[in-house]
Amino acid sequence: MSAEPAPAPLRVVIAEDSVLLREGLVSLLHSEGVEVVAAVGGPEELLRAVAGLDPDLAVVDVRMPPTFTDEGIRAALVLRRQHPRTAVLVLSQYVEEHYAADLIAGRATGVGYLLKDRVADVDVFIRTLHHVAGGGAAVDPEVVAQLLSRVRRDDPVSRLTPRELDVLHLMAEGRSNSAIAAQLVVSDKAVEKHVSSIFIKLDLPPDGDDHRRVLAVLRYLDAAAHGGPADRRTP
Repeated sequence: MSAEPAPAPLRVVIAEDSVLLREGLVSLLHSEGVEVVAAVGGPEELLRAVAGLDPDLAVVDVRMPPTFTDEGIRAALVLRRQHPRTAVLVLSQYVEEHYAADLIAGRATGVGYLLKDRVADVDVFIRTLHHVAGGGAAVDPEVVAQLLSRVRRDDPVSRLTPRELDVLHLMAEGRSNSAIAAQLVVSDKAVEKHVSSIFIKLDLPPDGDDHRRVLAVLRYLDAAAHGGPADRRTP
């Protein structure tokens, strides 16, 4: 019985402006049985290499010439649109929340975002390469933590003042404005102002106060369920 043919090696393009790191990656990948079909130092060369060579994976530095700001990530986003068969693994020196969110938005397959420190753990890095090239997603734990932090910061419930949270909490209990005023020992007009402010801060359109009241309560309950400011309301 003949042996099955060995699987074809993973074909990779590397885009990294630092010659030392680029050559180090080439040497590392070759030693792990990965075929580096091109190693380039800029975004334009990256796009040409992928278009001409159709690799399984592109490993891309975020900051590349000429400005060393976001050329690499912009090229990676172009690859995601124009060459969906090529997986993309971005390497970054620091956590760049906006870029990471842009990269994984819409299609979280065949994509990865790692801090360069992770390359030092060769086993993890090589497993990540194969995972992303196979259609998986891999996001550095530090990136995940900061993205989740940004989501919490962007939670509209976090915009509310402590008093508005008190009002919204009582709304969630089904209290009327008059009952809320009695509970908080304020005037009905003061409660109406708080409720109006809550609707504005939660970005609820004026489609009728009853409808907005329900939506406001739902957002409050969702924030509380995920440990947001509603969950930390002062009793």
